[in-house]
Amino acid sequence: MIRFGPAGNCDRFYDEGGKSSEQAPAWIAAQGLNAYEYAAGHGLGLKEEKARKIGEAARAAGVAVSIHAPYYINCGNPEKAESSVAYLLGAARAVDWMGGRRVIFHPGSPGRARREDALRTALDTVAQARNQLDEAGLGHVLLCPETMGRPSQLGTLDEVLDICRKIDRTLPTVDFAHLHAAGGGSLNGESDFEAVIRRMLDALGPERLQHFHAHFSRIAFTAKGEKCHMTFADEDYGPDFRRLAPALKKYGLEPTIICESRGTQADDAMTMMRLYAESDG
Repeated sequence: MIRFGPAGNCDRFYDEGGKSSEQAPAWIAAQGLNAYEYAAGHGLGLKEEKARKIGEAARAAGVAVSIHAPYYINCGNPEKAESSVAYLLGAARAVDWMGGRRVIFHPGSPGRARREDALRTALDTVAQARNQLDEAGLGHVLLCPETMGRPSQLGTLDEVLDICRKIDRTLPTVDFAHLHAAGGGSLNGESDFEAVIRRMLDALGPERLQHFHAHFSRIAFTAKGEKCHMTFADEDYGPDFRRLAPALKKYGLEPTIICESRGTQADDAMTMMRLYAESDG
C-alpha cells in the first residue's frame, strides 16, 4: 500500500487546535492520510513516555511513523563518526517507541576530504550504526539515508544507492525535490522520473524498492543547489508530482511519500494522494 503524509505538524494542525504530536496521528488520519514523519532534525528531546503515546495514537489511526534524525549527523567525517552513530541509535530507539521502523538521516558532507574517502567513511559509520542497533535489540529498524539537495553534500542518488547496496537493513530515502535542486532543475517530464526509478531498480531490485521511502515538495534552488522548500501553490517551482505518479504505477512501486512543503505539508500530501489516484500508469 502506498502511503502519504506530512513531515512534522503543519500550520493547519495548530490552527485547528492541535497542541502536541500525540494528537497528530488522529488528525492526519482524519485528513485521509496514513503516514507521519516525526521531525527530530534539531535534536532528540523526545521522551519515551511521549513517544509511546504517539505510537499508541498512530496504531489506533493506522498511521505509519518514521523519524527524521538530527541534522548534526555527518557519517562522512571520521571525527563525527561516534556522535553520528549515537544520534542514529537514539533515533532508532525513539522510532521504535513510536511503533515505527524507519530512521531518515542526512549522510553528511565530505568537508575537505576527497569525496571517495568521505563515502568510504560513511559506509563504515552506517555499518557501525547498524551493528549497534543489533546489539540494542533494534535489528528491525531500517536506516534510510537521504538524497541531498546540494552537490557539495554527500548524498547523490548513486551514493545513497551505494550505501544501501553494500549495507543490509538500509533503505533509500529519495528526496525528489533535492534531486531536482542538485541537478539544477533536472526533474521535469515523466521520463526524468522514470530514469531515476530505473537507476534505483538497477541498483537494488524491485523487491527491496517496493516500499522505499520518499520526500516530495516543490523547491527553490540556486547554482549551488537547494535554497528552500516551497509549497504546491508555488507553481513556478518544480518538481511536479503529476510527473512522478504515473512512473510509480508503471513500475508497481508503493513507497511512503512524506511531504516537506513549508507549512502546508499535510494539505499538499492530500493533493499528492488525489493526483496519484487520478493518474494513469
